[in-house]
Amino acid sequence: MSDTKHITVADVSAGPGGTNEIEPDTPVELPVVDILTGRGFVTGKSGSGKSNTASVVMENLLDNNFPVLVVDSDGEYYGLKEEYEILHVGADEECDIQVNPEHAEKIASLALEQNVPIILDVSGYLDDADAQELILETSRHLFAKEKKLKKPFLLVIEECHEYIPEKGGMGEAGKMLIKIGKRGRKHGLGILGISQRPADVKKDFITQCDWLVWHRLTWRNDTKVVGRILGNEYANAVEDLGDGEGFLVTDWSESIRRVQFHRKRTFDAGATPGLEDFERPELKSVSGNLVSELEEISDEKQRRESEIADLRQQLDKKDARIQQLEQELEEAKDLSHMADKFAQALLSRSEASYRGGSGRTPAHDDEQSDLYEYEADERADRAEPAAADDGWDDEAVAAWAGEPTNGSSPGNRQARTEDKDSASTGTVDDDIAALAELGTVSRDDIAEEAMEFAEAVELGTRRAVIDELCDRVTSLPEPSLTILRHYRTEGTSDPLTAHIETGGDADQQFAYSRHRPLRQAGVVQHIGHGKYQYAIPELIEGAYAHQLEDYEIEEMVAAIESTFVDSVDDPREPQSFGGDRAFVLEME
Repeated sequence: MSDTKHITVADVSAGPGGTNEIEPDTPVELPVVDILTGRGFVTGKSGSGKSNTASVVMENLLDNNFPVLVVDSDGEYYGLKEEYEILHVGADEECDIQVNPEHAEKIASLALEQNVPIILDVSGYLDDADAQELILETSRHLFAKEKKLKKPFLLVIEECHEYIPEKGGMGEAGKMLIKIGKRGRKHGLGILGISQRPADVKKDFITQCDWLVWHRLTWRNDTKVVGRILGNEYANAVEDLGDGEGFLVTDWSESIRRVQFHRKRTFDAGATPGLEDFERPELKSVSGNLVSELEEISDEKQRRESEIADLRQQLDKKDARIQQLEQELEEAKDLSHMADKFAQALLSRSEASYRGGSGRTPAHDDEQSDLYEYEADERADRAEPAAADDGWDDEAVAAWAGEPTNGSSPGNRQARTEDKDSASTGTVDDDIAALAELGTVSRDDIAEEAMEFAEAVELGTRRAVIDELCDRVTSLPEPSLTILRHYRTEGTSDPLTAHIETGGDADQQFAYSRHRPLRQAGVVQHIGHGKYQYAIPELIEGAYAHQLEDYEIEEMVAAIESTFVDSVDDPREPQSFGGDRAFVLEME
């Protein structure tokens, strides 16, 4: 830096509002330290010379190697590059490099630590929020670094009313600029605000300034501000100032001077275009090393953005997959619920068709009643036509309901039924009514309904079927379970034989009483002539409308049988499952 203590920027001019104590054309000097560290404000209507004044001040500072940073809102300061090696950053391609808020710390470091003058051109940002954030971050880093460096430095803010407005909300960038205005001086950080509308600039900022320049103003609201600060005499005179002429007010001078600022030497990029030919001068370029440091930040940002874009794309795919799975899960829950209900309905109807009705639960467990029910089953079976060997048809119901069988008559049957009323509330007549209300149910009916729900028979339904049959089996009393094991081994038997083979006696009524829960649970089926068949495989196969493979049926049967078959040495026990139902869950 230079040892220069003053810079000359203007000459005293004569005219209304000026002082008579200073001769016209006397050079006007400004103390460098006060300019660099103080708070200044330059105002004037468009074309009055305010930007020229700011440029003249900066040219004098740059001539003496004092770096500055100017926030250029209109792209009119790049003309300084005609004479000075100054870094021009912003959003336009004309800039030395395009920057964003991530460059802010490096920009502040270049300005303060490497004495690089910088034009922060925010005129090319389409989104005002981007410009505001860049200004905020840059000024914040300048303030933070200056607290340690304490190096005289000037921050110039063009169109400052956009950031520190008198009315309306103030953004974070404006708050930071106000903070610099109040506290920056003691750290060595000065600020110069420039605006063509002083009435729109926050008065707290203007009244704290220690040097001000008032160029020509004509709007009543603006001249009123001059009147309140300088007096009515100057409020009238400010309207008649010439181009580049202004009233200079400073804390280090007691007088208000009317001065004519010098004309800037560098290219006037902010001049209003005219009819004459416009030719942009050759501008100085900055060191490639400076640009490369900022380019590294840009490259790093692009790399991160690319990585973020890739990660975001992967995340979007995962989110889409999650949504798909959630939708499939909801559909599966609905499907499983429907399938569970369907499977249970099939099992219930299957049980009803083989038992001859539903809801037959006697109030008293009377052995003679059980035996009579078995006899009724046998009579009904003998009344069935040969083509209906798997269910009840109308002819069988009619035969059971009233046609003579083995010498019996409807009247005899009614008499026998009335004799049994005292022993059981569940009568054969009740069975007939229930069966008639239920209607004819055959295996073909079940298969037809199953086909309608073929898509609903998923693995979740298998669990429902297994759980349903396991619940039926585990609810059986132990004597009945013993008989069920006999049926599992033999396949086909009759109640009395099964009772004797499992350690019981030849009491027929007792045998049928123990056999009865198996029929109610549907785990054995009446196949005619007093014979019954082990029914668990048939129930599963019928529930799935014969759509399962043999090994699938065997696996489900094994899971159910594991609840009542204890010995793994049983010849019918699948050794690979070890009597454990967990394999079904693993399969699913």
